[in-house]
Amino acid sequence: MSDNQPLFEFKKRFPMDISSLTLAQLKDLLNHIPAEIKRREKDEKAKTLRDLEALAAERGFSLSDLLGDSSSKTKKEKGTVAVKYRHPQNSELAWTGRGRQPKWVVEFFANGGSLDQLAV
Repeated sequence: MSDNQPLFEFKKRFPMDISSLTLAQLKDLLNHIPAEIKRREKDEKAKTLRDLEALAAERGFSLSDLLGDSSSKTKKEKGTVAVKYRHPQNSELAWTGRGRQPKWVVEFFANGGSLDQLAV
């Protein structure tokens, strides 16, 4: 295999001749490629969506019929957990009882306090 094999494969796959471009032109081209790829991906996605909608319509369905309505899917929403423990002197210090004990709880225990004294 010759050293020119990769270049030969590139020319075979892409009929564009870039060998005459200057280094500055190549760098400029390289900078424009990501934006062009994004634009084309967006266009391809839109075209694919239109094609799928047409295919579904031909068979008497909508895409939401086939894929399910995203708003009807019930994701369990994470709500706030109720506070179970609160500092006796500073009511802003609260803990749900989950996870690691806050410093104020550890200090409260070190001073002889119990968890029952903090219960809400």
